[in-house]
Amino acid sequence: MTSPGTASGTTEARTAQDPALDEDGAAAAPTPLRAGEAVAGAGARRLSPRQARRIRALTATVALVAVGIAMVLQLRSQPSLVTLGLYGAALTISGTAIMLSRIGRTRVAMAVLSLAVLLVGVVDPALR
Repeated sequence: MTSPGTASGTTEARTAQDPALDEDGAAAAPTPLRAGEAVAGAGARRLSPRQARRIRALTATVALVAVGIAMVLQLRSQPSLVTLGLYGAALTISGTAIMLSRIGRTRVAMAVLSLAVLLVGVVDPALR
């Protein structure tokens, strides 16, 4: 009898070596995923908490810079105390999102950041 690792080994031995094979030696059908399971493969790995904090803090920083640039452009075209207050509030909310991301409250930070973008996007045209 040959060893399980050789080409002429038994089907049971090949199946035991590679659980992806069924008893005929053919590839077995994949098992369905449970809720919350990620598919292993290209681009499907989950972020560590540290990576999630960094990405969300970076997103909030980009939003902070974008709101700052928009504020400067709005003030150059149409100086207004209302514009200054609105964009200032959005800057403050974006800064709060950065701090929330740093302490690990990433979901709350994204909700706060979304609130800042929504605030500027809805209120600014309404005030004009």
